[in-house]
Amino acid sequence: MKLCSFTRGTRASYGIVTPDGGVIDLASRVPEPTLRDFLGARGLGRAAALAGEPADFPLESVVLAPVIPNPDKILCVGLNFRTHVAETGRSETEHPVLFARFAGSQIGHGAPLIRPLESEQFDYEAEVAVIIGTGGRRIPEAQALAHVAGYAPYNDASVRDWQRHTHQFLPGKTFAGTGAFGPWMVTADEIPDPATLHLTCRLNGQVVQDTGLDRLITPIPRLIAYCSTILPLLPGDVIVTGTPGGVGARRDPPLWMKPGDLCEVEVSGIGILRNPVAAEVG
Repeated sequence: MKLCSFTRGTRASYGIVTPDGGVIDLASRVPEPTLRDFLGARGLGRAAALAGEPADFPLESVVLAPVIPNPDKILCVGLNFRTHVAETGRSETEHPVLFARFAGSQIGHGAPLIRPLESEQFDYEAEVAVIIGTGGRRIPEAQALAHVAGYAPYNDASVRDWQRHTHQFLPGKTFAGTGAFGPWMVTADEIPDPATLHLTCRLNGQVVQDTGLDRLITPIPRLIAYCSTILPLLPGDVIVTGTPGGVGARRDPPLWMKPGDLCEVEVSGIGILRNPVAAEVG
């Protein structure tokens, strides 16, 4: 089952994407105002019961929003593929490298990734987002996947020179309009083992990143266990699992995203997140 958040006219909503390209508007049928609230109210079972209803409108009539527009937290993982660790010249760490991204930096499928006025060093990072469905604290690794609502493509686009201002990543990782999230999530019942997923990034049709999630240094169950030890995970929280080698900053010459480009992040069995690149208007 595919779940998305969207706007139609001036109304924000969420729903089920049907196999024939329609949308079943869940917010018109249930009391929860957002997909995050719906997940927190054990909504997946209720959604499955509604999935056979006729679509309310075609998918092309809506503007897709970030899958979870208002998560309590977005926890991003750095240096989680050995190919990326090698190209950065860093050392593999015992524990995952974590940093935060803020909800206000996110955009949906089809919206432009915004290269800020302050930099031309705008880089793609294809990743997989894990959306939490059942919250918890100190979740055992063996039980972690039972807490997942679903998975989605994510582009953790980065402003590299700002990322390098200090040893903290955050300044370059949460500029406005740089976190693309969508087009939808596929529920975890359709992806029993996320290690089987394949991740590809294309810039203007050229493959620039390509790998399987079986190559993660810290796999998804361990990430969930580790993150939930720090503080409770809540329904709708997002863990972004890290990018593989091939980033633009480590190419010779560097390959920066520029206005007019098109960046695509594809995750097998889920879909393609597609975003044009635009310059910020001062």
